[in-house]
This record gives sequence, structure tokens and C-alpha cells, in this order.
Amino acid sequence: MTSAYKHIIWDWNGTLLNDAWLCIEVLNSILDKRQRAPISEAIYREHFGFPVINFYQYLGFDFEDDSFDIVSREFIDGYEARWLEECILHPETDRMLHTLSQSGVTHSVLSAAEQSALEVGIRHYQLDTHFKSLVGADNIYAKGKVERGRELIENLKPPLSDTVLIGDTLHDYEVAQAIGTDCILLAHGHHSANRLARTGAPVVQNHQELLAQLTQRSNVTAK
Repeated sequence: MTSAYKHIIWDWNGTLLNDAWLCIEVLNSILDKRQRAPISEAIYREHFGFPVINFYQYLGFDFEDDSFDIVSREFIDGYEARWLEECILHPETDRMLHTLSQSGVTHSVLSAAEQSALEVGIRHYQLDTHFKSLVGADNIYAKGKVERGRELIENLKPPLSDTVLIGDTLHDYEVAQAIGTDCILLAHGHHSANRLARTGAPVVQNHQELLAQLTQRSNVTAK
């Protein structure tokens, strides 16, 4: 295949790694500990977002009584205890990255995951040979993706007109706008297809559809 882009900036959680289900299970364990009702996948995918604290407030957490630091640490501890053993990559991830690389496309990762966790995950799933750069967060609160994205662009200096950011949330679209790249959104992660479609960016269901979309530059919403 011939990609319309020379460099792809990938989100990690939900985009390459299939982990939305685990996030829901961990959140429900936190809610159960506080005698609150669990949430469904549909509720999660319609309301989860960034900054994460707003989502917790939507779920009814009162951070005057229940520290956001404590809740965040509970989530991270619950997630990290399971993800490397239980999560898998979305279907065709490795083959897709290999196909794109063979066509001359270079790759980097921009993630809200903490930097060391991102690096561990990329190595664990044996994807490290695909990426020029891995850029994660310097905190456990999923903050700072726009700023880190700008740093990535400054360090790599890819031609913005030939760069696309691929993610699975509204925030990925916001990041793409902020750093000046095109954006394609995958609906197999943390946000629903209908929610993503409201951005006006192309929305695809899986990596097979994504490969087709990457050859159709004229359909990709620009910055």
C-alpha cells in the first residue's frame, strides 16, 4: 500500500492496546468499594474523557471527602496489576504497523499513559522496533498531552502536512488540532463512534478500515 502520510503519531490506550474493558472493570471495583452502582460500557464510552477528574466528578465522586490523588492511585494500582497479563493488542496491530513501515511510513507514540508504563507496554507487546519516539505523561493523572505533543513535534520535526495523529478519543482530536496535524479516529476504544463523529474527523471501526483510510487523504479532515 501507499500511505498518504509519511509520519503517524499513535495514541496507545484504546488505539493500539485493547484496554477499555479493563478500565471499566477497575472503575467498577472502585465504585463497588464505595457502595455505588457499576457503570456500563455504553455509559463509559459516552462520558469518559479528559481531564479525567471531570469524569470522576460525573460519576459522583466528591473530592472534598474522597481525595482525587487516592482515587487515581487506586485506579492505577488496579490497572497495573492486570493489564500486562490480561490485555491484548487490537487485531492486526503488528501487521498494520509492519505494512505501513514497509511502505516508508515512520511512527511515534503520544500517550496519556505515564512514560515508564508506556515504555514497558511497548516492549512487552514487542512493538518497540516500529517507533522512532515514545512520549508519555510525567504524572499519573493523564495530564499534559497537548504539551507533550508539541514537544514531540519540536524534537522530531516531521513535516506537519505529511503527519497524522491517530487516536480513539475526542481529546486526541483536540491534540491534533493543537499541534497542527490531521487526525483519524478509531471507534474500537474508549469513545463511541457517534461521539467521535461529532468532531468531523474520519472515524473508522478497526485497523483494516484504517489502512484503507490512510490512502484517501482527500477525505481526512485537516487541522
